[in-house]
Amino acid sequence: MPRARLTPQSVTEAGAALIDEIGFENISMGLLAERLGVKTPALYKHVTSQADLAHRIAVLAMAEFADAIRDAIQGRAGSDALAAGAQAMRTYVNEHPGRYAAGNAARPSGPDDPLVPALERVVASWAAMLRGYRLDPVQEIHALRMLRSALHGFSTLEAAGGFQMDASVDDSFTWMINFLDHGLRAATSSALAPTSTATSPAGGH
Repeated sequence: MPRARLTPQSVTEAGAALIDEIGFENISMGLLAERLGVKTPALYKHVTSQADLAHRIAVLAMAEFADAIRDAIQGRAGSDALAAGAQAMRTYVNEHPGRYAAGNAARPSGPDDPLVPALERVVASWAAMLRGYRLDPVQEIHALRMLRSALHGFSTLEAAGGFQMDASVDDSFTWMINFLDHGLRAATSSALAPTSTATSPAGGH
C-alpha cells in the first residue's frame, strides 16, 4: 500500500494525535517520523523544526478548542451557556490533553502569527459564555480570567488523574459551575443595584 503524501497539514495533524497519546513533553521528530512511516529528514520538508511543529499544533488546537466551545453554546445564554461551554472545554482537554497543552504553552511570535487569531477566537468563545450575565466591561475581564483559571485548573487536573478522593468528579464539576453561576449573577445584581445616597440632617456637618 503506497504511503500517503505528506503535507504540512498532515504532519501537524499526525503530531497532534501523537502528543495526545504520549504527552506534549514527550514528542520528538523521530517518534513522529516512525508513526508516519518515513525517515526523520523527510519531515523537514514540511516543518522546519520541532518548535515549528509544536507551534503549528498549538494553532490547530486553539482553533479546534474555540470551535468546540462556540458550537456548544450556540443558541444558549446565561447559566445554560456557561454549563455547556464549560463541559465542552472539559471534554476537549480530556480528549486532547497533548494538543491543549501545546496550545496553552505557545506564545505568538508577532502580530502576523496565525496563533493570534486562534487565541482571539478562544477569548471570543469564553466571552460569549458570559454574555448573558450582562457584566460591565471591567467586570468581564475579571470574569474571563476567573473562568479560564477555574476551568483550566479543573480540566487539566482531571486529565492528569489528579482527582483521587472518593467522590464523583462529575458532581464536583457541576458544583463548581453552579458556584461560578451564582457568583456571576451576584456580580451582575451588585452592578445593577441603585446606589443609596446618605442625606445629612439640616445644619449637620
